[in-house]
Amino acid sequence: MKNALAIGHVAFEDLGSLASVLEQQDYQIDYLDATSSSLQDIDPLALDLVVVLGGPIGAYDEKDYPFLLNELRLLESRLTADLPTLGICLGSQLMARVLGAKVYPGSGKEIGWSPLELSEAGKQSPLKHLDGQDSAVLHWHGDTFDLPSGATHLAASDRYINQAFSYGNCALGLQFHPEVTLHGLENWFVGHANEISSTDGISVSQLRQDTQRYANNLERQSLKFWQTWLELVENKTMARI
Repeated sequence: MKNALAIGHVAFEDLGSLASVLEQQDYQIDYLDATSSSLQDIDPLALDLVVVLGGPIGAYDEKDYPFLLNELRLLESRLTADLPTLGICLGSQLMARVLGAKVYPGSGKEIGWSPLELSEAGKQSPLKHLDGQDSAVLHWHGDTFDLPSGATHLAASDRYINQAFSYGNCALGLQFHPEVTLHGLENWFVGHANEISSTDGISVSQLRQDTQRYANNLERQSLKFWQTWLELVENKTMARI
């Protein structure tokens, strides 16, 4: 079996819909808490896929959260070797930082459901399954980043221009959350209760209502997206062998 490592920061932000696709494609999934000291002992080149998930801290907060340095080192090794690597939200911000781009607080929090605007490159990529004409996606972030040098811009939203980028043959950074599911988001509403209550213009009731409206369609489209991306990455990886 192929092996996939998911590095998480909070328990309720997991692989979501991606997990079932990985299992269908014969990946053994291991989760690792980013705060675990064993992260520094991982051989970053020995894994078929690494996924760095989201979390409510900044990619620049290593003074408060020193374990981020281990994640940055792992990502640097993966990206330098052009190995299959996926970053979601915080994960994409860490990737951008490793690639030399600035990561910083945005002009305001983007929390809720809205469509993506794909670039021309995005329309030719697996993200075509998440085109704004077909589905809305979930956004949940306050930080943003500049597009890394050498990366390909794939998607934007109304509020933030950098929502997705690819790098090399096998790396993908996603600021938004295509992995979320209808059931799983109930855990988010609890885990992020303080952030929801302290952010103007959003509420649990509105988020739940929008989730009921959009989540099932996103999950259907995301399954196509994950399958297409994994197939593309595996083909490019095999072509180098």
